[in-house]
Amino acid sequence: MVKVATTRLDRTLVARTALRLLNEVGLEGLTLRAIAAELGVKAPALYWHFKDKQALLDEMATEMFRRMAADLPAVAAPDWRDGLTAAMRGLRGHLLRYRDGAKVYSGTHFTDTGYAATVDAHLRGLTESGFTPRTAARAWFTAYGYTIGYVIEEQSMGPAPGADTAPGADTGTGAGTGTGAGTAAGAEGIDLAARAERLAAYPLAAAAGEEIFGNHEAGFESGLAAVVAGIALTMLPSDG
Repeated sequence: MVKVATTRLDRTLVARTALRLLNEVGLEGLTLRAIAAELGVKAPALYWHFKDKQALLDEMATEMFRRMAADLPAVAAPDWRDGLTAAMRGLRGHLLRYRDGAKVYSGTHFTDTGYAATVDAHLRGLTESGFTPRTAARAWFTAYGYTIGYVIEEQSMGPAPGADTAPGADTGTGAGTGTGAGTAAGAEGIDLAARAERLAAYPLAAAAGEEIFGNHEAGFESGLAAVVAGIALTMLPSDG
């Protein structure tokens, strides 16, 4: 049954509806037609607000950042390592609230400048810790790029499409624990025993499966620690 729209249609309402629907259908199934049906309108009505799906994804990413900005811990001197690590944990946690969240978020363009204050504060914390403006930007983007890429891989490996979302999945209200869908993806999405059997002639590759796919939480933390340590060594050489 088609729902009847009872509220004024605007970009924010469409983006929030799309984010809620994303957990049900995934990125491939998220069409303007499906969103319109959820809103109780005809698909052409959405083209007044978004010229195409990419424009919608840009608005969705902007809405995602609005929700996460207040929760991202500050990067502050002198404990920039702890701040940067905590901020990346927060970013990952928010992306995991949405099915295909990292794919939706990556490669998009924010539709307003609301992100700038948060980013500026984090960069200021790095510069006050001894980074130059250039190396602060590179340090932030390096950690950010690692986190986005890790979550894309994490969510691509599972859980299988159609599986129930874990606690922390988006409900349209911003509620969640930040440790939601995807944290057990390796166990649900990849049969490690079958993989090891297929790779029996390649023992190192076979054994690597448990490390790569077995525990996404531990894997993320290990990689992030390496990234932050590398930033300290190569972008802040005078740091003790």
